[in-house]
Amino acid sequence: MTPEFWRGRRVFVTGHSGFFGGWFCLWLARLGAQVTGYSLAPATRPNFFGAVDLGRDVCSITGDIRKLNMLRGAMQEADPEFVFHLAAQPLVRQAHAAPVDTFSTNVMGTVHVLQSMRSCENLRGAVIFTTDKVYRNAETGTGFLEDDRLGGREPYGASKACAEIVTDAYRHSYFEAEFPIATVRAGNIIGGGDWSADRLVPDAIRAFSAGRPLVIRNPDAVRPWQHALDPARGLLLLTERLTADPSAPTAWNMGPADQSAAPVGRLVDMLTGIWGNGAHWERDAADGAPYEARLLNLDSALAKANLGWQPAWSLERALNATVEWYRAFLAHKDVRALSLSQIEAMEGAN
Repeated sequence: MTPEFWRGRRVFVTGHSGFFGGWFCLWLARLGAQVTGYSLAPATRPNFFGAVDLGRDVCSITGDIRKLNMLRGAMQEADPEFVFHLAAQPLVRQAHAAPVDTFSTNVMGTVHVLQSMRSCENLRGAVIFTTDKVYRNAETGTGFLEDDRLGGREPYGASKACAEIVTDAYRHSYFEAEFPIATVRAGNIIGGGDWSADRLVPDAIRAFSAGRPLVIRNPDAVRPWQHALDPARGLLLLTERLTADPSAPTAWNMGPADQSAAPVGRLVDMLTGIWGNGAHWERDAADGAPYEARLLNLDSALAKANLGWQPAWSLERALNATVEWYRAFLAHKDVRALSLSQIEAMEGAN
C-alpha cells in the first residue's frame, strides 16, 4: 500500500455510517483522502460512527441509496475520483424477515450507485463490496473461486449475487472503456464497534457484558472470520492496482486464512476465553430458524498473487483486537485513538 497515493484523493463512500464503512473511512481519512460519505443514519445506538467521532473526518450526507436523484446529486457535487459502494442491508435473518426491503436496497441501491457514477466526469475507478454468500453453495467445504457460479438460497445471498450481476452489466454496457469497476467478496467481518442485532460477536458482547450466557443457533456452522481491517486494506491495495492496470481482474475474493474459517462453536470458545469473567454460551433449542449455509469458505489466491494481499491477522489476533475495543468502549476510554492504533498495527502487519 502506498500512503502517498491517497493523499488529497476525492473519495465517495456509500454506507460510511455502518460498522465496516466506518472503519474504512477512518483509514481513508488517516491517509489524507477527502472523503464524502453517503448513508442512512447509523442503524444502532451506540454505533462506530459516533464512538470514533467520524463526522470530523468525513463530509457526511444522510441519504438513502434507493433515492436515485438525491444520490446522483450528492455524487456529482463530491466529484469523486474513486467510489466505494459499501451500503447494504447486511443481515441474513433480517433479509429473511423483510425480503422486499433487502432486494430494494441491495439490488436497486447498487443500480442507483452505478447509474449515478455515469454522471461523474473525473471518476477513475470504483469498487462494489459484496459477500462470500454470493456463490451457489453446494457445501463441499472447498473455498470458492471468483469464477464459480453465483447463486443464493436465501434473500440476502441472492440479493448480493444480483448486485454482482448488475455490476457486470453496467461494466460492460457503460464503463469498460472509461474506468475499471471491481467487486470484492469478503468473509464474515468482525471487529470493534458493531452493535447489529442477530450477529454473533455483538450478541456475545451484549451477553457477556451483562453477565448472561450467549445463546447460539448453530455451533457447527463454519464461517470465514476476519477482522474488518483485513478486507479494508484489500480495498486500498486493489484500488491502487486498478489505477495502474485497468485491465486487472474484476472480481476478487478477500477472505481469511484457511485456519480462520472456523466453526461458530470454536470461535465462541475462543471469545469466552479472551473475555473471561465467567463468560459462557449455550445452544438455542428453538426450531424454525431460516436457512443458513453450514459451510462457507473463500479461496483468495488471486488477491495474494496479483495484489500482494493476504490476511494479516489470525483469528486469535482479530478476536483480541475486537475484545480490546469493546472493553475500552465500556470503560469510557478513547476508542478513536484505539481504532487509529489498530489501523496503524494493520498497516505494519505485512
